Amino acid sequence: MDKSAIKGLIIEKQREVQEAEIIHRPLDLEQSANYVFVGLRRAGKTYLMYQHIQDLLKSGKCAPEDILCLNFEDERLAGIASSDLNTILDCYRELFDRKPLLFWDEIQNVDGWEKFVRRLADSKYRVFVSGSNAKMLSKEIHTTLGGRFICKEVYPFSFREYLCFNKLTLTENWDVDGETRARVVRLFGDYFQFGGFAETFCFKNKRDWLNSLYQKILLGDIILRNGIRNENALRLMVRKLAESVMQPMSLNRLKHLLDASHAPISHNTLSDYLRYLEDAYLIFGLPNYTAKFAEKETVKKRYFWDNGLLNLFLTDPSSRLLENLVALTLRKRYGDNLFHYRRPTSEVDFFIPSEHLAVQASLTLLDHATKQREIKALLELSNAFDVRRLELVTLDNEEDVHINGRLISIIPIWKWLLSE
Repeated sequence: MDKSAIKGLIIEKQREVQEAEIIHRPLDLEQSANYVFVGLRRAGKTYLMYQHIQDLLKSGKCAPEDILCLNFEDERLAGIASSDLNTILDCYRELFDRKPLLFWDEIQNVDGWEKFVRRLADSKYRVFVSGSNAKMLSKEIHTTLGGRFICKEVYPFSFREYLCFNKLTLTENWDVDGETRARVVRLFGDYFQFGGFAETFCFKNKRDWLNSLYQKILLGDIILRNGIRNENALRLMVRKLAESVMQPMSLNRLKHLLDASHAPISHNTLSDYLRYLEDAYLIFGLPNYTAKFAEKETVKKRYFWDNGLLNLFLTDPSSRLLENLVALTLRKRYGDNLFHYRRPTSEVDFFIPSEHLAVQASLTLLDHATKQREIKALLELSNAFDVRRLELVTLDNEEDVHINGRLISIIPIWKWLLSE
């Protein structure tokens, strides 16, 4: 490694972090903990680290020279090995006679990174690392890091954060203020269609940016990283998953769809491809709460980590986007404690047993039969399990329904998103 070049990168990054324009997001970090930030590419992991650095600088807890921040996707660091990481520290020490705070971005590109950062943590360095791959949350990584790091998943902007970006701060009883309510609904339209990537918020042509991001995720984070040879089958798989986002999909069913589309694939390869898509934070799956163990693993409802990416594949998107946004929000709130509920007589889109909560997603309830079906399913689930909160999320319907001693809250999604 060229040590002079590394020193130049260190100083360049110190300046860049100070000058970065940050959209502040809620960020609650333990004062002395080390962190691993993981999540979808461009969801804001880098800028959350920048935000934390700027907060430290403003509070006087550190000086710019205390920061050692590098992005391992910088082409000037291409090909770096874990054995080179200590050289970076040497370069810093030759520049500054102090112990740095380490912020290392997209470090999953360096094989063996986890052992190095554990050694840093053992030596009482404060370390923040980020990556765009769920393998950073794997049991193996947790074992290697030895409990010395807190893992934090980073999501695209929430609707509340999107409103803050648009300089709309909600006060108490905002929903009965006609002007504020109308503005919330109007802003929700764009958020619903194009998702929560902050870089798109000021673009007129958001779709082009989203398509470019999708290609980067597919080619860089999935195909190249995993050495995929059957690119056509993978691309078709993503499209089929998008089109079936509201329905449980078995591996056999997905394989049949690919075979019928002249993109044959083996069961093992299919399972690998699904895992790669999940590792890259493109999709996530929800099992049926009542299914047997084997079926929980093979039959899932699968959703996308952002509405904007899902919408790239849809021609009649509203129902799918509604359910996907509810799924993503519940996943953010409750993590792996989220399921769907499916029995021969009924289906509930989302069930969170630890919260005694069941949620249906339905675009509209203007059709009486649809409304009765959704309510009947919620009641059946509440009779079978200890469910105390029943919610029915729609595009714009709102009312409270009392039936059989139960309260079912029907709420428009733009209001439901702001409920927590």
